Amino acid sequence: MSLHRALLGAGLLVVVAGCSTTPPRTALPSSPTTTVVAPPPPPSPSPSPTDDPAAELTVEEKVGQLLMPVLYGSSARAAHQENLARYGVGSPAEVIRKYHLGGVILFPGTGNIQSARQVATFTAGLRSAAGKVPLLIGVDQENGIVSRLKGIVTEIPGASVIGQTGDLRNARDAARVTAEELNALGISLDFAPVADVNVNPNNPVIGPRAYGNDPEKVADMVGAAVQGFRDGGVAATVKHFPGHGDTNVDSHTSLPVIDHTREEWEKLDAPPFKEAIANEVDAVMSAHIVMPALDPSGDPATLSKKILTGVLRGELGFDGVVFTDALNMDGVRKKYGDGEVAVRAILAGADILLMPPDFGVARDAVLAAVESGRISATRLNQSVERILHLKREFRLDSPRTFPTPAEAVKLMKTSEHRAVARRISTAAK
Repeated sequence: MSLHRALLGAGLLVVVAGCSTTPPRTALPSSPTTTVVAPPPPPSPSPSPTDDPAAELTVEEKVGQLLMPVLYGSSARAAHQENLARYGVGSPAEVIRKYHLGGVILFPGTGNIQSARQVATFTAGLRSAAGKVPLLIGVDQENGIVSRLKGIVTEIPGASVIGQTGDLRNARDAARVTAEELNALGISLDFAPVADVNVNPNNPVIGPRAYGNDPEKVADMVGAAVQGFRDGGVAATVKHFPGHGDTNVDSHTSLPVIDHTREEWEKLDAPPFKEAIANEVDAVMSAHIVMPALDPSGDPATLSKKILTGVLRGELGFDGVVFTDALNMDGVRKKYGDGEVAVRAILAGADILLMPPDFGVARDAVLAAVESGRISATRLNQSVERILHLKREFRLDSPRTFPTPAEAVKLMKTSEHRAVARRISTAAK
């Protein structure tokens, strides 16, 4: 794995994992920005095998790195009844410490997201609760119809509007603006951009979340967006592999089957993911879809070793972090129980289990699979090492200085960011 380090114009150091030797097609100049985001500390040498943090972790701590649940409440230290019911302890900080969590995902419906000051205070409390391994804090901020931070961050047009402009700088700047504001709020990973090609006009789940229906144009937009997230210092996650664009079924409620041939997949679905990998994207999210041409077993891609390990890692050369889509979606729960789903996702090649519906069942199943040898120590360590590498890349393992809550408020909706939003909206008309 090659490492590329660039000190950007605003003083923000970004370190990104290289996953492919293929040159990106969309090499755009960095756009100037007037927003100042607190920079991470200078880079430190990569750890040697003797000081590898993974070697110091217990099995329970390693399994904790594989879990990214939803926590409840607006304060890291305040008890919430839902946390007590689900995790046996009251506050988000206690949940993180009890289970050695590797990450959390923020949602407005859980009380996590109320204002810029509150989010920045909340994430600081979550980070301080983590033990020897830093916490990855993620959010679904695609912009457009999927905007978990709506009203707090700059209102950027969604992907379909950006795609209509035909200007790759709009895709890059939109991602940069979003990343700068997430970074100011203490959020280190965004579940964006969407890399699906919306070739089915009846698609109930993607639609305007995609840049368009032309695979090559979508690929260029995705590549530019990945660069923009890098510019802003937040990890990007392309989704939903191997491609959710041609379905008339919503995987939140059922299990879609996409009957593309292998040749059709190569032409229609693969280009944006290949471009994202060429641009050294940090993470990929799996789709709860069945694609028989890639795996005839009938299992969704999230549980398919042929797709996640064979195609994504083996054929496309991706060596970053693989997230499952949310495991509380019905599309992945049709065939197996929630514990078995968690184990099969890891065996398939996923690294992080996102939002397991029954946290205890999922965690216990993975621990039992490790103890029995069904999930080998080698396989467990592969995921842990990828996760720790991502955290090192974004300096989460260093005493990094984030903006204070008061500073974070001032970094939201700056005049430069609002100008980018207006430019995109105007160009799309």
